[in-house]
Amino acid sequence: MAAEDLSYRSDEEDDEAQAVPAGSKNYLTPDGFARLKAERHKLWTTNRPEIVRVVEWAAGNGDRSENGDYIYGKKRLREIDRRLRFLDKRLANAEVVDPTRQTRRDQVFFGATVTYVREDDTEETVTIVGIDETDVAPGRVSWISPVARALMKARIGDTVTLRTPTGFEILEVLSIEYPLLDA
Repeated sequence: MAAEDLSYRSDEEDDEAQAVPAGSKNYLTPDGFARLKAERHKLWTTNRPEIVRVVEWAAGNGDRSENGDYIYGKKRLREIDRRLRFLDKRLANAEVVDPTRQTRRDQVFFGATVTYVREDDTEETVTIVGIDETDVAPGRVSWISPVARALMKARIGDTVTLRTPTGFEILEVLSIEYPLLDA
């Protein structure tokens, strides 16, 4: 999530929307880990100092109760600090799993790109990634999502049952791919 998108999120939304299941690790791909670190770095070294300068300037303009620059700057500073705390927790608890090193490539595990067919004969392809990586690109699903949980440990040709709000759906695994190890 870009730093500029913070204004609509609250602590509760951050915690609920991206909660790691109790007793589980915060699995991330190497790319996902790098993105979180880059976001934290940008917030800490660029965004936050810029807002601090604006707040300091606005505070020097007198009455803070009617000073829009000051009020908005303080609000923005709280949002940045909240996001920094969130990122610090996520990075501290991260377990980086490199899908290029997966040895059991005939089964679905974290980092796999899986193509499956639904009962209505539509094909879908998803890549199973970390909770914090799902909003980066379409076709990326969290390892805790219902479809990822249904697909875990399946092999090509297996059928799995996906629980949906409207009932159960049968999915057939057509292909499983993992990224290749860079030489």
